[in-house]
Amino acid sequence: MMRDELTAWLRLTATPGVGNLSSRRLLATFGMPQEIFAQPLVALQACVSGSQAQALTDTPDNLNKMVEQTVQWLDAPAANQNMPARAICTLGDPGYPEHLLATEDPPLLLYVEGARALLENGGLAAASKHCLAMVGSRNPTLQGRENARQFARALREAGLTIVSGLALGIDAAAHEGALAADARPSSAATIAVVGTGLDRVYPRSHQNLATRIAHSGILVSEYPLGTPPLAANFPRRNRIISGLSLGTLVVEAALASGSLITARLASEQGREVFAIPGSIHAPQSHGCHALLRQGAKLVESAQDVLEELLMPRPSGSDMPVDLDQYALVRTGTEHLSCEQHDLLGALGFDPVGLDALVARTGWDAATLQVQLLQLELDGHVARMPGGLYQRLASG
Repeated sequence: MMRDELTAWLRLTATPGVGNLSSRRLLATFGMPQEIFAQPLVALQACVSGSQAQALTDTPDNLNKMVEQTVQWLDAPAANQNMPARAICTLGDPGYPEHLLATEDPPLLLYVEGARALLENGGLAAASKHCLAMVGSRNPTLQGRENARQFARALREAGLTIVSGLALGIDAAAHEGALAADARPSSAATIAVVGTGLDRVYPRSHQNLATRIAHSGILVSEYPLGTPPLAANFPRRNRIISGLSLGTLVVEAALASGSLITARLASEQGREVFAIPGSIHAPQSHGCHALLRQGAKLVESAQDVLEELLMPRPSGSDMPVDLDQYALVRTGTEHLSCEQHDLLGALGFDPVGLDALVARTGWDAATLQVQLLQLELDGHVARMPGGLYQRLASG
């Protein structure tokens, strides 16, 4: 993109009082942003309100700084070949993701950072052709976190790109699962849609995860460089998460969770909504159960998602998609003793305390602690705060 074209796009996004809807009306009427700013005031007033037209004739005070900052950000990878590639993808770009373009409120432009092989060979559109959004609680149960990792890994290996929001909890687990998948690099392993400028990472504890995504997947934001983590931006970015995707899988969500916003947006965009059921005692499952009552598709395995999306064979792959391998019912408990099998049965899948296990099994506390420790070391049980234990469904 030439500098004058970039300047015009940035000016359009930075003009006070002119939002996405008005900007798209202007683009439909006059063409590219350069043409918009070449119009006389009277022509602009015929398209938008008087105050908006006046704002369009005034250059934003911070425009020059914004342009310089963006140009430097875009040019940095040229001086360091080890850096991920960077790009600006505008609404007028033929490489704009088609699924996102088909939504009611597509962003005017996207800041993009990611693996060079992806962005230099087809760009964001090619890298995001078959996406599934995975969202959920920032404070998941141990089982919810493990479910997110397992599902993301299996779905990525089946050819889907996992889209999430780089948040704590389920988002991070979904990104990590996708990055751990054994899949061909013809599409992004995972896409993180963030609510800040791409020169910032939020939360800061995800700096390493963001770096890994930038080298094996893609980071996306509609917000200008330097944008801090403002609360209002995160619900708004959810429309991009769902808009890029064929469907949205909610792993865990409380009734007041922002994940339900993403699910609602997906439904409004005509995309599939999936939900994993959980314990009736876990607040993190109540949002998923509400979605299921509203018609979301119940998911017990990655196979359920793949069959609903009718996934084709991954592009460039000579291996068919074997749905059976994504059932996620492999428990890996064949080596356990009869006592350990009995203890897993007594645990169930809800968090439980030692006293309750004594009552259920009739064993003394010392014996239980020995068996629980062994199951914990083998990855079948997790120790939780408050002296509780939870069985893990391992894949």
